[in-house]
Amino acid sequence: MQQKFTIKLLPSEASNDLVIRTAAAMHASVPPDSISGYRILKRSIDARSKQAWILLTLLVSIGEPLPPLLFEIWKGQNVGQAKKTVLIAGAGPAGLFAALKLIEKGIKPIIVERGKEVRARRRDLAILNKQGKINPESNYCFGEGGAGTYSDGKLYTRSTKRGDVARILQILVQFGANEKILYEAHPHIGTNKLPQIITNIREAIIAHGGLYFFDKKVSDLLLAGDKIVGLSLHTGEKMLADAVILATGHSARDIFELLDRKKINLHFKPFAMGIRIEHPQQLIDRIQYHTPARNIFLPAASYNLVHQVQNKGVFSFCMCPGGIIAPAATRDYELVVNGWSPSKRDNPFANSGIVVTIEENDIQLYRKKHGKLAGMFFQQHVETKAYKAGGGAFVAPAQRMVDFINNRLSDTLPPCSYIPGIHSAPLSEVLPGFIYEALQKAFIAFGNKIHGFCTNEAVVVGVESRTSSPVRIPRDPETLQHSEIKNLYPAGEGAGYAGGIVSAAIDGERVAEKIVTNPNN
Repeated sequence: MQQKFTIKLLPSEASNDLVIRTAAAMHASVPPDSISGYRILKRSIDARSKQAWILLTLLVSIGEPLPPLLFEIWKGQNVGQAKKTVLIAGAGPAGLFAALKLIEKGIKPIIVERGKEVRARRRDLAILNKQGKINPESNYCFGEGGAGTYSDGKLYTRSTKRGDVARILQILVQFGANEKILYEAHPHIGTNKLPQIITNIREAIIAHGGLYFFDKKVSDLLLAGDKIVGLSLHTGEKMLADAVILATGHSARDIFELLDRKKINLHFKPFAMGIRIEHPQQLIDRIQYHTPARNIFLPAASYNLVHQVQNKGVFSFCMCPGGIIAPAATRDYELVVNGWSPSKRDNPFANSGIVVTIEENDIQLYRKKHGKLAGMFFQQHVETKAYKAGGGAFVAPAQRMVDFINNRLSDTLPPCSYIPGIHSAPLSEVLPGFIYEALQKAFIAFGNKIHGFCTNEAVVVGVESRTSSPVRIPRDPETLQHSEIKNLYPAGEGAGYAGGIVSAAIDGERVAEKIVTNPNN
């Protein structure tokens, strides 16, 4: 017999197998020795009171063996000689999971990635952090694995309506992720662990006959009337295929401009912009766990904040407990910050984006000048101002939090995890007025919600500008093809249909499924 139920344990108890079995037996009203096995289905923390509790949802087997959890979710076939081929532009989660799905269905994927393989990216990131020199094709946004690989590896998503989240997590476990991601309330792989998983996926794609090319940037679409037949690359090569998946990510501005030049339909997509804020992790732990020091059995504390300022949403984004702020620009003279955490989340700082929603009517001047690319050029303008305010070499403009609220230049700045360095500068001269003022009011509200959050121990670092794509590439809701170009399948975050690793992977799989069933490919 099997039963499913939730038990409530102290943090020290929740990691003790004997305690869990005993508690499960009490809940099921059976002797402890009749519990033949259990599996954690969900693990979350209830820290609303002074005593934090761990909530474990268990599948408990009583008097019979617990069936093993199967991880061989993905089963590929050899597609080396397959007649049908699909070009995939971009090796982020949308592109990689599309390739895996195509292989399952007997179609040969050919991945072209503008950046380097995942390990080689690390050297370019080190040069960016320590020397302030950027490789425009190999950075935190571009390269194998996409933007999520070196910017945290969070797997939390609300995209259950789009597809099977559990399947994506199980495939990641199959390729090397820790099983904990299957039950943690906010699963996280970590920037130090994700590169090996990405490498394992690539090796599987190649082993099953797929092709993989690095340093291959798309320069043009090869069209025959209203149908795409392939891609031109910056090297002069032309690659042909039965269909093309465009999964180039939210920072591939050259792709948006290419589509615009070719008069291919695009839409403005709402996005968000703001800053990164960083507190000492001990301070966030103290606030969230209501205790002077965090229990060793509890993870670094996080937070999730949202507030409305004059009908405009202000919210925390990509919160990184025990994390690091990173330079996420894709070319020189533009400054973008993002955050990431290692798997243990054991760095001394906690950072998060705090961002303001931006609608088309917020940037009408850009709309008149740049049309559907208004959001992209708005981002670019603010990033350029941030670069100048920092003084160059990707040093970031910053203020203490209370100084930011009072529009006061900070005389000194606290320690910060951002390796290129921070420079005291008035962020009111970097951020557009409506964003700056919304952040000021939201910070005060957040301080009222979480006492101690609003403090000059925290530093505000500019700018967090690439929360999502400012462009949507429209596609037919049934076929998922572009609304005007047959056999062109926009996918993932860059196309405006995802917001993170898992949702992008789900979208990649959905697009691949549609290619399989499209008789015109």
